[in-house]
Parts: sequence; C-alpha cells; structure tokens
Amino acid sequence: MSFVDRVVSNLPQPIRELVLRHHELIKFAIVGGTTMVFDLAIFYSLIFTVLEDKPTVAKIISGVMATILSYILNREWAFKHRGGRERHHEALLFFAISGIGVLLAATPMWIANNVFDIRADQANVTKVVVIDFILNYIIGNLMQMVFRFWALRRFAFPDENGRVNPDTEIEFDPTPEQLSGK
Repeated sequence: MSFVDRVVSNLPQPIRELVLRHHELIKFAIVGGTTMVFDLAIFYSLIFTVLEDKPTVAKIISGVMATILSYILNREWAFKHRGGRERHHEALLFFAISGIGVLLAATPMWIANNVFDIRADQANVTKVVVIDFILNYIIGNLMQMVFRFWALRRFAFPDENGRVNPDTEIEFDPTPEQLSGK
C-alpha cells in the first residue's frame, strides 16, 4: 500500500469518500501546484534578468517549460489510468491543449501591459511583482486550469482504465468497498 493510499484510508469516512470520488481532480491540482512553483521560478528568473522588458514572452517560456513537466506528471500519475490513445497522439493533444492553456494564462498580463499599459505607471518593483503574480498565477492559472482539466479528460486522456494493467494495484483509485466504507 502506497503512502497516499495509507493517508486516504485514515481519513474520516465522509472525507475519504469525497477524496476517492474526486481523486483525479486532486491529483491534477497537486500536479498543478508543483508546476506552478516551477513556472514561478522560471518566470521571475527571466523577468529579473534577460527578459525584464518582455514579461509576456517570459510567461510563455516559463509556461512551455512547466507544460513539459506537467505532461510527465499528469501522464504518469494524475491520469495514469486513463489513455485509449497512442502515445504520440496523446502527447500531441496534451501539448495542443496545454498550448491553449499557456495562452489563456498569459492573456490577463498581455491585456494589462498592451491595452492598459500598466507597467508604464509602475516605478516600484514590488508593485510590478504583485501585479504580475495576480495576473499570471491567480487569474491566468485559474482560467487555464478549468479549461485544461476539462479538455485533458475529454480529449487527451479520454478512457478511464485505458492503461491499467490488471496485475498491478490501482493506487488512489476508488473501489466499491472504499466508497461504501466497508
């Protein structure tokens, strides 16, 4: 039994049932949190060095790099029991969906910088960092997260149990016994 399975089995029944019912969403959120930290580190490294005057370009670069990490983590953990497509087709769909997500995440900052020229009025670096964080990592990520969860389950990883090997234990997947608490 894995660490996650032990933690889930020790949860109170109503919470355990909720966790088991929404296990893919929870895993997707954990992957998202991990890749967000990765994205943040790359984005701020770029805007405080080589792309100081190009925050939207920095966001797209950090988003693409985070997307590569996201594919690996989502395929191998969050949606590991889904599939139904050949790997190259699945990867193509994942990256197309994620590319749309990267553009969705960059949209609020692009609008703020190119329509409202928000950077022109900001001499304070702290204000710029806070504004970028809100635009990128709160508004932008929420927009892309909703879209990507729906689209990945629908198109890239469509079939539940599409890659399950019957000889292996299914980690963090609800069984009827787990759902009923027996």
